[in-house]
Amino acid sequence: MFYYVLKYVILGPLLRLLFRPRIEGLEHVPEEGAAIVAGNHLSFSDHFLMPAILRRRITFLAKAEYFTGPGLKGRLTAAFFRSAGQIPVDRSGGKAGQNAIREGLGVLRKDELLGIYPEGTRSHDGRLYKGRVGVASMALQAQVPVVPCAMVGTFEIQPPGRVLPRIKRVTIRFGEPMEFSRYAGMADERAALRAVTDEIMYEILRLSGQEYVDRYATEVKAELKAGTAEQHRHRLVH
Repeated sequence: MFYYVLKYVILGPLLRLLFRPRIEGLEHVPEEGAAIVAGNHLSFSDHFLMPAILRRRITFLAKAEYFTGPGLKGRLTAAFFRSAGQIPVDRSGGKAGQNAIREGLGVLRKDELLGIYPEGTRSHDGRLYKGRVGVASMALQAQVPVVPCAMVGTFEIQPPGRVLPRIKRVTIRFGEPMEFSRYAGMADERAALRAVTDEIMYEILRLSGQEYVDRYATEVKAELKAGTAEQHRHRLVH
């Protein structure tokens, strides 16, 4: 109930009024049945803008940190995401990744829309990074189409670190559904998962026009963080 109040009464109309999103290709999102919507991830605002313009309810796999933050802000954020029906995902890898896939498959088995950001984290610089293969695993196991989606302009309105978004028009662009029946029975083959994921990322890239980086965003972020820490230590020593 909270999801629909938020979408149609509170947040949805407000977002449409403020950001006047250009919506392209909405007809590519199936009106019924299970499907995955796979998009780029440029901003915290992405969590609200895409669901606000879709005709159907969509459930996202959201990072677990949104549900475990400290203080009043953390509790409010967790309450919001839970009430909106979003699923917490542990991004530590290994067994945690399998748990995320299992949760996503549960959504698809109910013939619902599942939203996922294959990069696994927000882009820190506006570029598109290499996709994780979880999206391919779910698409092949559930045998459902994948609708590529590009958020354009959301990095500019709310880059990482900015609390309140700038009021500026954005574009939300959907591509034609992608089907992968030619990979039937190959959901456990790493090469097939990589090929499907790369195909999905290419479509997102084509829709978004971003610069592509053939590395995982989490790795690049970790390197940047380590470099910043090293520079700080160097300044303290000297």
